[in-house]
Amino acid sequence: MSEEIVLNSKHRDVIGKQVKQLRREGLLPAVVYGYGVEATPIVLNLREMTRILKTTGMSTLFTLKVDDEQHNVLVREIQKGILSREITHIDFQAIAMNVVVRTQVQLVVLSDNVPAVNNFDAMLNIGVDSVEIECLPKNLPDQIEVDASSLENIGDSITVADLVLPEGVIVLDDPETMIVFASSQQTEELEDEVDEFGDEFGEDGPEVLEKGKGDEDSDE
Repeated sequence: MSEEIVLNSKHRDVIGKQVKQLRREGLLPAVVYGYGVEATPIVLNLREMTRILKTTGMSTLFTLKVDDEQHNVLVREIQKGILSREITHIDFQAIAMNVVVRTQVQLVVLSDNVPAVNNFDAMLNIGVDSVEIECLPKNLPDQIEVDASSLENIGDSITVADLVLPEGVIVLDDPETMIVFASSQQTEELEDEVDEFGDEFGEDGPEVLEKGKGDEDSDE
């Protein structure tokens, strides 16, 4: 778990359509619920929260201060504007430090020195970029690193079962789920050509303009 990140917030009385005015003032509407707290509308600084979320994830444990109260929380949902992509609302879940939690954690593929790429000009294909984990809050990792240097040949892959996990962390995803796969450049080019062929003729391929005699008989 990384260093403590403290979020300062205040109780929010403004609800419904009136929250648009809060956003114009640079404030971010949110709600906190869960262990030791009833669902409580709050407000945070939009610019500060946007900056913090650029370097954190759904598995980051925050200390949320609400006026004189304090809670250990995880981000459970982030809402954004369709066009602006600006954060418009956040759901925080308060948790107990002695109770196991489930959350998604980001996977980071380390691809600086991959034999399959260096020796065979392979391409790395990413299957999933996050997994669901279960652990005590104190063991929550901000991310899990995936060392791709074990990919030595074309066709080699890394699955969930191959992950090196921090102490106390259990992954709930299927162990056979593919995380990263080393494929041939030629395979990728062939797949692109097949896709272009399908786009040109439709999903069913080229139309048959002439039937053989056997086909004609079978239609009768």
